[in-house]
Amino acid sequence: MNVHPSGASCGASVTGLQLSDLSDQATIDALREAWLTHKIIAIHDFALTLDELQLVASYFGPFGEDPFFESLPNHPHVAEVKRLAGETAPLFAGGWHSDWSFLPAPPTATLLYGSIVPPVGGDTLFADQVAAWEALEPALKDRVADLQGIHSARRSYAPDGFYGEKDKGRSMAIRYSEDAYACHSHPIGRPHEETGATALFVSPAYTIGIDGMDDAEADEILRELYAHQGQEAFVHRQRWEPNMLVIWDNRSVVHMATGGYEGHDRVLQRVTVAPRAA
Repeated sequence: MNVHPSGASCGASVTGLQLSDLSDQATIDALREAWLTHKIIAIHDFALTLDELQLVASYFGPFGEDPFFESLPNHPHVAEVKRLAGETAPLFAGGWHSDWSFLPAPPTATLLYGSIVPPVGGDTLFADQVAAWEALEPALKDRVADLQGIHSARRSYAPDGFYGEKDKGRSMAIRYSEDAYACHSHPIGRPHEETGATALFVSPAYTIGIDGMDDAEADEILRELYAHQGQEAFVHRQRWEPNMLVIWDNRSVVHMATGGYEGHDRVLQRVTVAPRAA
C-alpha cells in the first residue's frame, strides 16, 4: 500500500491496496492512520461488491444511520447517490456540509464508491476544517470557541425543505420526514476524539443557529464562518474514477458535490460509520 498526499490542505491517494490485504490488522491500522492524517483518502482500482463495501466500512467503526435515504435491497447500510443522464432536478448536495451533523452523534466517516462514473464532471470538493479553524481571525475564534452551533435537517429533508414535497423527478431515493425538524447542538470548535485537533464544525446546509443567541447575531457570525470555511486554501478537489473508494472524516472536513456531467449517469454507493462506543 502506497499513500500519495494530494499537495492540497487535505487528501491523499492510496494505490497498491487489495481487499485481501485488509485481512492483516497492521494494514487496517495503516489505512486508518492515512485517513486520520489526510482526512480524505481515495483508494484507486479497488473493485468491490456491496458486501465487500460494508466489510471495509466495518474496519472504521460501527455502521451509521442514513435517516433520509432509502437503503438498497438486502443491504440495509448502503444507500445510492444517483443521478441519471436525463435528470433535471437540482444537483444533490451542492452546498458545503458534514454528513448528518444534525444527529446527536454524527458519523465519523463516510465511504463512497464509484460504481458508474461519468467521463466528465462530478468532482467532489472537500474543505479542511482543522486548517480553517487554525486560520480563523483570533478575535472571531475567541468569540465562538465556547459556543454551540444548532444543527437541523429541516432546510433539506423536512416536507417543506429542498428535498421535500416539491422536489420532483429525482432518481435518488430520498425520503423526507417531519423528523427533519429536530435539532441538536455541537461545539463550533469541535475537538476530534482521535487526533485531538479542533475543527470548525458548522455548515450552511445544516447549521441553523447558535445556542443562546438571537437569530440576527447568530446569522452574522455564521455568515462570516461560512465565507471563511470554503476558501481555496483549504480545498481539495477529488476527481472520480470507476472502482474508486473515497473515505473521509466528517469531523475534519466539509464537502460538496459539483455537476458538469449532464447527459451521463452517475451512481455512487455510500456507507456511513458511527462513532465507536466510549
